[in-house]
Amino acid sequence: MGEGKYPAIVLAMLLLVYTFNFLDRQILSILAQPVKKDLGLDDAQLGMLGGLAFAALYSTLAIPLALLADRTSRTWVITISLGVWSAFTALCGFAQNFAQMFLFRLGVGVGEAGGVAPSYALISDYFPPGKRARALSIYSLGIPLGAAGGVLLGGYIAQNVEWRTAFIAVGLAGVAIAPIFRLVVRDRPRVPASVDQVPVARVFGILAAKPGFWLMAFGAAAGSMCGYGVAFWLPSLMQRSFGLTLVETGQFFGALLLTGGVAGILLGGWLGDRLGARNRRWYALAPAICYVAGAPLFVAGVLSSSWPLAFALFLLPQALVYVWLGPVLTAVQHLVPAHMRATASASFLLINNLIGLGLGSWAIGSLSKALAPTYGDEALRYAIAAGLGLYVAAGALMALASRFLARDWVE
Repeated sequence: MGEGKYPAIVLAMLLLVYTFNFLDRQILSILAQPVKKDLGLDDAQLGMLGGLAFAALYSTLAIPLALLADRTSRTWVITISLGVWSAFTALCGFAQNFAQMFLFRLGVGVGEAGGVAPSYALISDYFPPGKRARALSIYSLGIPLGAAGGVLLGGYIAQNVEWRTAFIAVGLAGVAIAPIFRLVVRDRPRVPASVDQVPVARVFGILAAKPGFWLMAFGAAAGSMCGYGVAFWLPSLMQRSFGLTLVETGQFFGALLLTGGVAGILLGGWLGDRLGARNRRWYALAPAICYVAGAPLFVAGVLSSSWPLAFALFLLPQALVYVWLGPVLTAVQHLVPAHMRATASASFLLINNLIGLGLGSWAIGSLSKALAPTYGDEALRYAIAAGLGLYVAAGALMALASRFLARDWVE
């Protein structure tokens, strides 16, 4: 760990960048209805913009960019990535049809592909094992902070100005932060180049032989498929089925993320460091229990009749389904030697995001479209409720993964 307060400064800057990562990624969710109306889209197309358009290149480019980060400068890779995804977010404000918006969302994914895995590796270098789950959990606060900022800011701008201005404003803000990040954050010295230049096939070979990696990756993918799908469509549900305005929806979802989401991520970091130190299986078992416990409460909230009741029912499961981040991300860091961490993280994210982010919003949107002739505007409600069963599947896979962590662990 570095001297003095500098590791905390590095973590704060990485958190800021990750907040913009999710702000730019999730802002489309609050703007979905005005974008749908203006560009003449259906729910399936909206789902593709929220998932597949972003995830296709985001997932596949993460590994080569992580390799580049492991072998060159992680700070430069993060800096350039932030500038690229922010510029494409701004371009989304100029889209005139589905094809243009799809291409610009691809660009956002290209940029964000270089942000997360190198950040995990930097945090793992700056913080010792006993504090690593909490540090990764603090970094992961960028998810609820960015998503909440996206729906609050996007909803306000869209209702009082227009949706295009929201994309342009948040995109330009990210471009401005990129050079500041590069000036503040230094990379850590690593092993000599002769050792560091590890063939990617060797990293894949190490991971492929470990059942814990596969079970955690597919467990996280199942949970993320549900989580990203719900996060994208919940604002639309609040407008269609509960009658909230854009600003009211932003306040509802933002408050939910800032309370339940933040609490769940911090709880996960604490559980990972505390329970994981006693028995490594808890890095996967604690998330498994939380996934299964949260699913029925989420379903009850989706099927409820009033937004205050829905908020009350959503609050606890919103926390529970975020618990996995600190413990699981920490466990992935310990499946390979230190100089392979960014590549290992990217391999994990490839599975998690290609399935979870790529299919989540599209699957719920397509199911909503299929149910629309029968249920009309309420079709989205039942599509989301059906998708929540993926949290139970995620819990089962994480529970199985917990059996292999002690064997797969690398000090």
